Amino acid sequence: MKKTSGLLLLILFVLGCSQKSEKMKHKYTNALVEETSPYLLQHAHNPVNWEAWKPEVLERAKKENKPLLISIGYAACHWCHVMEDECFEDEEVAQMMNENFVTIKIDREERPDVDQIYMDAIQMMTGNGGWPLNVVALPDGRPFWGATYLPKENWMKSLEKLIELYKTDSKKVEEYATNLEQGIKAINLVEINTDKGNFSLEELRGSVSKWSTYFDTYLGGYKRAPKFMMPNNLDFLMHYAVSEENDSIMEYVNTTLTRMAYGGIFDPIDGGFSRYSVDTKWHVPHFEKMLYDNGQLVSLYAKSYALTKNPLYRQVVEKSIGFVETELLDKNGGFYSSLDADSYNASNELEEGAFYVWKERELDSILGEDFPVFKDYYNINPYGLWEDENYVLIRDKSDKEIADKHQISMDGLNSQISTSLQKLKAVRDERSKPRLDDKILASWNGLMLKGLVDAYRYLQNERYLTLAINNARFIEKEMVKGDGTLYRNHKNGESTINAFLDDYATVIEGYIGLYEVTFDQQWLSRAKELTNTAISHFKDDENGMFFYTSNQDEDLIRRSIEVNDNVISASNSVMAINLLKLHKLFPEEGYGEQAGQMVRNVQDNFPDNGQSFANWLHLVLFQNKNFYEIAVVGDDYKSLGKELSSHYLPNSILVGSEREGSMDLLKNRYNEGQTLIYVCIEGTCKLPVTSIERVLAQL
Repeated sequence: MKKTSGLLLLILFVLGCSQKSEKMKHKYTNALVEETSPYLLQHAHNPVNWEAWKPEVLERAKKENKPLLISIGYAACHWCHVMEDECFEDEEVAQMMNENFVTIKIDREERPDVDQIYMDAIQMMTGNGGWPLNVVALPDGRPFWGATYLPKENWMKSLEKLIELYKTDSKKVEEYATNLEQGIKAINLVEINTDKGNFSLEELRGSVSKWSTYFDTYLGGYKRAPKFMMPNNLDFLMHYAVSEENDSIMEYVNTTLTRMAYGGIFDPIDGGFSRYSVDTKWHVPHFEKMLYDNGQLVSLYAKSYALTKNPLYRQVVEKSIGFVETELLDKNGGFYSSLDADSYNASNELEEGAFYVWKERELDSILGEDFPVFKDYYNINPYGLWEDENYVLIRDKSDKEIADKHQISMDGLNSQISTSLQKLKAVRDERSKPRLDDKILASWNGLMLKGLVDAYRYLQNERYLTLAINNARFIEKEMVKGDGTLYRNHKNGESTINAFLDDYATVIEGYIGLYEVTFDQQWLSRAKELTNTAISHFKDDENGMFFYTSNQDEDLIRRSIEVNDNVISASNSVMAINLLKLHKLFPEEGYGEQAGQMVRNVQDNFPDNGQSFANWLHLVLFQNKNFYEIAVVGDDYKSLGKELSSHYLPNSILVGSEREGSMDLLKNRYNEGQTLIYVCIEGTCKLPVTSIERVLAQL
């Protein structure tokens, strides 16, 4: 006992010294040091007395009668870092903030429920939004002022006026906050549509026709800058083009996919896409790389490869997964959130894009005799020039055009470009890397899980299935509570925040997809269980939609209902598709009725705003055209299922078993000595067939 006590004392002494040493490194330390979010930890040593969003912090603000100063951002956000450097690390600014406000820092990726409300507020107040998102609110959280990035002088002037207003005219502030609160609630209302009619195919064609007037048919995307990739838009348009046999829409999709893959927005050295381009030709990206973009784009390019067999699309999938596996994969199977836009340049200063850009003389020196071909291939010329003599690699010609110009074979060109990229990688790996946001989010992991499932499904690479299964097991082990509900976040063995609707929706979607490529019943069962949990805790009984927050969470200004498909599809549209697919397998559960009601509730938006409801529009095609349940039963069910699933069949769901299964679709289907494939609609099946060709003919 004495030896153990002595050892314990020694350990405590060493820990105490370590903690003292850690504190001595920093002049300031605030409450954020206790958090796990990398973004919040970035601000843990600001002189501002930041605290995380917690009910007790708001209670203290009420007692002290101090307004809240709420600043929202995320780890990969360039302008968040700029404002931190100019304002939040400045002692003069910090003193003003500390004396007059209760200051709260929020990672928008951890707390999108709070971010949604204040983003709506600032857009109502100013007409603009973005991050950093800075809001001043009453102690109960109701906002009355907001701004995005402001330099020090403007920030201080704004705060001085707000302090004076709050002290001298609290009635006016209260009145404005009350009116704004009513507006925040009103813009999020979704009313039940009792009209029995579904959105028709003719109406859908009109919507797509109006939408197509925004297409940039030469450079892809839309006729504007900046350009976001919008994978759900392209995913629906591809589905629509195939369903409607519309060649012009398909050509637009392929143009966009090709231009994005050629653009500086895609990293040809390490793979992976940045968040968006600041120009019209996909050239200069906002250099942060997000898991959610890459998960969705892996899925999109894998589907496109299945449809076209374009080797460029396959290469994009392979390189993007390579990037995610190398840079964002946790040893436990989860995926981290992002890489920062900023990294240290040669002068040891943080600079956006420093890790990715090249000088011409540097490229010439590294590549030697291979430089002339590389120079043409990646436009080391005025087309590829960014600023300060920096080039961002961008293509605008096919491999054949470059090979013909330089009179080399296609294989020779590919080998030379591959060797050049490997040389550049070796040099770039010596540079200071962008910072990593190593928190793990359930919803973004769900998107990556679906991406890996689709990559395996259409490219047939077993490695992708292994990554997908490991990820699903990680979610089950680390992000599911004892009561079956989900956590949103995970880092260093800790999960602390209740999941939101998007966490449920994308994980369910991933599990359904994982079942379709494995026929492992556990994933379908888990998808169904999580769906029932979401219905219990998130459903709005008045209109049939889902709230973004659980009924187990603390009250905010409103319970948001997310319906607009943005860069990520709305959690309600993902849930509606999940419900429709589960209805096909479990028709007695009422899932289909709820999915139909959800679509009807939002379909008035479809005629004039198709691009903002793109994921919903899949359901319009499902409602107006055949949606197939395909059942594979017999000894060879896995091999036939694998072959069948490699075809692009967006209007179907695939089930299978060696013998009869528990689902109605798998009952009384087994015939000894044969593997039979049944094509069904709402449980009514055509005569079984034994070959993939005959299945495709029946569809």
